[in-house]
Amino acid sequence: MIGTGPEDDFLVSPEPSEWRVYTVCEITREIKRNIEEGFAPLAVEGEISNFKRHTSGHLYFSLKDAEAQIACVLWRGRSQNLPFQPHDGAKVLAFGNLSVYERQGKYQLDVMWLRPIGAGEWQLAFEALKKKLADEGLFDADRKKPIPPFPSRIGVVTSETGAALHDIASIIARRAPWVQLILRPARVQGEGAAEDIAAAIDEFNAYGEADVLIVGRGGGSLEDLWAFNQETVARAIARSKIPVVSAVGHEVDFSISDFTADLRAPTPSAAAELVVSDKAELIERIHLLARRCVRHLKTRIILQSERVSGFQKSYGLRIPGERLREYRQRLDDLTRGLETAADLRIRELRLKSASVREKLAALNPEAVLLRGYSITTRARDGWIVTRSEELQATDAVRIRFASGSVRGIVESIEL
Repeated sequence: MIGTGPEDDFLVSPEPSEWRVYTVCEITREIKRNIEEGFAPLAVEGEISNFKRHTSGHLYFSLKDAEAQIACVLWRGRSQNLPFQPHDGAKVLAFGNLSVYERQGKYQLDVMWLRPIGAGEWQLAFEALKKKLADEGLFDADRKKPIPPFPSRIGVVTSETGAALHDIASIIARRAPWVQLILRPARVQGEGAAEDIAAAIDEFNAYGEADVLIVGRGGGSLEDLWAFNQETVARAIARSKIPVVSAVGHEVDFSISDFTADLRAPTPSAAAELVVSDKAELIERIHLLARRCVRHLKTRIILQSERVSGFQKSYGLRIPGERLREYRQRLDDLTRGLETAADLRIRELRLKSASVREKLAALNPEAVLLRGYSITTRARDGWIVTRSEELQATDAVRIRFASGSVRGIVESIEL
């Protein structure tokens, strides 16, 4: 079978019956044998990256330089005797054998011992920026803004395809389904990631509708998380008017954004739990407060009732009643006095009235008539005649007696 390529000479392919066919396992084991037998134990210098301590006690990490990296494993029996604690960014000298991990088909350094030889370039850059920003006061506690206890809108700056967004959304939906999540997708690693994260924070501040921001991503190697160790991101967090929660990596990972943010969460899931209260806890808290209020009110009512009872029995409250009884008795005395005085006055007035009646009776003309006198009046005007010159001849007169009267005409006048 003959094939051609744009830059190849004619290539002659053997017939399938002439091929040496390997299984994946066979070829991997052949590579493993060649590598393990072809290299003597060797020492490798590099910077630790993507460090992980497994629950089994084995240590997994990479050694890298500016151009390449190699996977490494340090078994538990050897790691227990290490004179230091390995971590991302540490520059070390590792001695061991090259081997192949057949299941994944990758070569690695089986480390026998590990020695620190100084900080790596990434770690040095991290420490230098950390010191610079700390000296400027960006990490000071007094500039940290409080996280609102009951936010209604939470802004999220992370990758729209990462697990961090899913974890945050799931926890918010479970704990506080009334809260609205607003995502601004951002690159979280690689070239341009720091600038994109900083721009997202600025955009949320310009938007002004978020109560708090969660900025972060899931775990990764030091270089994977490096965007959150950039000065651009740190300054965007520092100038944010909205409180920022940094949620970068796993619990053991620290970044510059963690120090600059108003609150550091060990993971994105923890950030979601920190910014919202669980609805079940809120309901239970409300019920607890209601029960406390009821108990408090009952206690207050009992105490106030006892106080009122005490006041009612106190001498001070008995005085008004006694004074009232005294005033009632005094009022009775005054009433009796008034009645006696009124009776006396009435008798005096009655006696005086009788005397006046007697005097009036004595002056009554009718009483005079009874003694034989009469009263003469002119008929024309009713004038009482007391002298004869008040009449003229032929005047009509009326003469009243004690009983009855007569009318007559004056015949003559005697002076």
